[in-house]
Amino acid sequence: MSYSVKEMFVTLQGEGAQAGRRALFVRFSGCNLWTGRERHRATADCRFCDTDFVGTDGLNGGRYDCAELVANMVGLWGEGESRFAVMTGGEPLLQIDAPLLKAVRDAGFEIAVETNGTIAAPDGIDWICVSPKAGTRIVQRSGNELKLVWPQNGIDPDGLLDWRFDHFLIQPMDCVEGDAARAAAIDFVMANPRWRLSLQTHKLLGLP
Repeated sequence: MSYSVKEMFVTLQGEGAQAGRRALFVRFSGCNLWTGRERHRATADCRFCDTDFVGTDGLNGGRYDCAELVANMVGLWGEGESRFAVMTGGEPLLQIDAPLLKAVRDAGFEIAVETNGTIAAPDGIDWICVSPKAGTRIVQRSGNELKLVWPQNGIDPDGLLDWRFDHFLIQPMDCVEGDAARAAAIDFVMANPRWRLSLQTHKLLGLP
């Protein structure tokens, strides 16, 4: 099998409970909630995505077989321990499979996945982050962190609290009304202390 990758780069994890950790991001192409093309945004299941996941033309992007992809990951990480790979997208679970997960783990990486939750996560993932989108059918209702982009019409946060996650996070939507979104997220967490605030610190720091 070959894997379509938009880009790969080493940075600091900017969001969620692992924020600040050195991480190798592997962004897979494609998503099941939006084509990624602006002309389709208005009719997409997710209309607020802030990521380019179309094609394979990003930094270190391409179509790779399993061995090639893992070799590139090892080369990008370089020397040192605590290898940590964040597989994201788009929707990475459209492509991630058991052979790839085994090969990445055999190369010494801890594996995190950021998913919209509409596809069940396979075994072999160390850290599962689910970011649910209103109006979609979420089948992955357990993991390490639930990251809810806020404000988001059509989704009730209280209805998510019986899902099995270690961390419940509210993250302000990156949008034109960014100040209002941040204020709404802060107000929500102040009123609902089971939730914690997650910020996109990589953007604040000017990191990819």
